[in-house]
Amino acid sequence: MIGGYVEARLVDFVRSQVEAASAEGVVLGLSGGLDSAVTALLAKKALGPDRVTALLLPERGVTTGEDIEDARTVADSLDLETMEIDISRILSCYTDVVALEKAPRLVQGNLKARIRMSLLYWHANLYRRLVLGTGNKTEIMLGYSTKYGDAAADLLPLAGLYKDEVRALGARLGVPRRILEKAPSAGLWSGQTDEEELGISYREADGILRAVERGLGPDELKDSYQGSKVDLVLERIEKSRHKREMPPQPRMW
Repeated sequence: MIGGYVEARLVDFVRSQVEAASAEGVVLGLSGGLDSAVTALLAKKALGPDRVTALLLPERGVTTGEDIEDARTVADSLDLETMEIDISRILSCYTDVVALEKAPRLVQGNLKARIRMSLLYWHANLYRRLVLGTGNKTEIMLGYSTKYGDAAADLLPLAGLYKDEVRALGARLGVPRRILEKAPSAGLWSGQTDEEELGISYREADGILRAVERGLGPDELKDSYQGSKVDLVLERIEKSRHKREMPPQPRMW
């Protein structure tokens, strides 16, 4: 159950981190999805609208009109300063030097995520602000992010909340129903959805991840969950370990 304590704690977290860094405020990417909407609401509560800048970073022909409209609706309702930058022109510059169109879809998607993050850090550096990440606990544990892309941030207020908890917090904060109920998507290619790409629903993943966190082993997990889904989650946790740790470093002495 997500109540006022969680909301107050996250608001205080954002405020205290910005103050500790002597930053002027925060910059975040607003995608039209649930996680970024909740993060924007927390940021406004923590800092006020004047210290929160939202970047809308669509890609022509890929980002849906619904997502753009939802992102604008959230920004307008919170009275946030927004900047809208179509990343298509940046991508077209890459095609001049690399065979982008011949690369696998996932490789192209990772590039898009890193372009977006570079724009967030450009504006954060320019205005002496911190980059506010929007990743949640489910995504982080599964490694469902691009290293040095959407996984990069100065602070991650939703990192302690599973996806279902983010949705509950969003309902408490008044996120529009359309955003609460839409299929989650990273928006990296047309028709992409998180759950299709992951091969598991967030509801199933949250349940298995909670059980893993309680210390249940593979055999115990498979007593309660479909074996193939358990294997998928455990494999993702292990293979994405590098995303949650510092790069390996040699011990010299």
